[in-house]
Amino acid sequence: MNNKYLKTAAPLAVLAVAFGAVQIMSAAKPAPEKKEEEQRPVSLVYSEAREEAVHLAVRTQGEVRPHTEIDLTPEVSGRIVSISENFAEGAGFGPGEVLIQLDDADYRLALARAEAGVAQAEVLLLQAEAAASIKREQWLALSPNKEPTPLQVNRPQVAEAEANLRSARAELADARQDLARTQIELPFRGRVASRDVGVGQYVTASTTLGRVFATDRVEVRLPLTDAQLQQLDLPMGFVATDKKPGPPVTLSTRIGAQRHRWQGQIVRTQAAVDRQTRLIYAVAEVNDPYGIGASGGAPLAVGLFVTAEAESTRERRAVVLPREALRSADRVYVVDGDNRLDIRTVDTLSSSEDRVVVASGIAGGERVVTSTVANAVDGMPVQPITHLASK
Repeated sequence: MNNKYLKTAAPLAVLAVAFGAVQIMSAAKPAPEKKEEEQRPVSLVYSEAREEAVHLAVRTQGEVRPHTEIDLTPEVSGRIVSISENFAEGAGFGPGEVLIQLDDADYRLALARAEAGVAQAEVLLLQAEAAASIKREQWLALSPNKEPTPLQVNRPQVAEAEANLRSARAELADARQDLARTQIELPFRGRVASRDVGVGQYVTASTTLGRVFATDRVEVRLPLTDAQLQQLDLPMGFVATDKKPGPPVTLSTRIGAQRHRWQGQIVRTQAAVDRQTRLIYAVAEVNDPYGIGASGGAPLAVGLFVTAEAESTRERRAVVLPREALRSADRVYVVDGDNRLDIRTVDTLSSSEDRVVVASGIAGGERVVTSTVANAVDGMPVQPITHLASK
């Protein structure tokens, strides 16, 4: 029994001694040295901030509206006998151009009767004056030293004849005016927004013929916050004058594949805050939007939704950065003198597609990052590889 136990235990003892020797040798072996990995600098594109005199600009949007838009109605009644080709939706017309012709036969007859009435009244006046002259001569022959009464020398009859002539001439003027009003025209250059009548239709003074608008200028209502109003140095209730013009405005929108721009000017601001939006509206105008004011042949058409960039007329000192340097609303990445990233918070005065104007947080000459930075960490080492001129 004991011999059998010894035969089994002997191999186990040998294995245990061997395993212990291996553990002792492993513990005595020196541990490998750990190499510290150095953080590699990230390559960034930067541009120098510059301090300069600027005109602050604000960005907003609005819809183009006509400065003058009216419902076209006739002043006399009649049947439409002809309509100009320019009185069609979208067509343009000039000042004094006849857009609609009404049947004028009745008005020509009325004009002829009025002319006859004037002629008759003139004859009656001549007769009354002649009779009054004869009566006065007769009176002076009989009573040379006594002044006659007005009735004795037919003065009331002459006054009545003069009044009748004035009335006849007024009726003649009305008849001429009514005849002229059968030709419906407008005193301004414009476009037709809608047409509501056709040839052969009988219209009265209350009939709407269509809707037209003037094209001498258009306007855009621009919503502004109180801060934007201050940036433009505009008071509430502002009205532009020759001595104090409003800020210039650049209006832009994309038509097809091309972006067009038009130049305008703020001419007034509302004197009250909108109750629903709590905004103040400024009105910008563009002259001759379908002619000289057009952009590359594209008119500033009524109904377009445009982006507006208004610029203050007052000059001030500020720091200008490329638009790409601004992160979110108020963050800028700066490369310091040790080529490390410094994340700054800035006070932004205004921003546009090309630049950002800041009041504090950045000094002129500092390097601001304009390239994309993934996982930016304050103090991380960077490698400025390109120096771009500020836009």
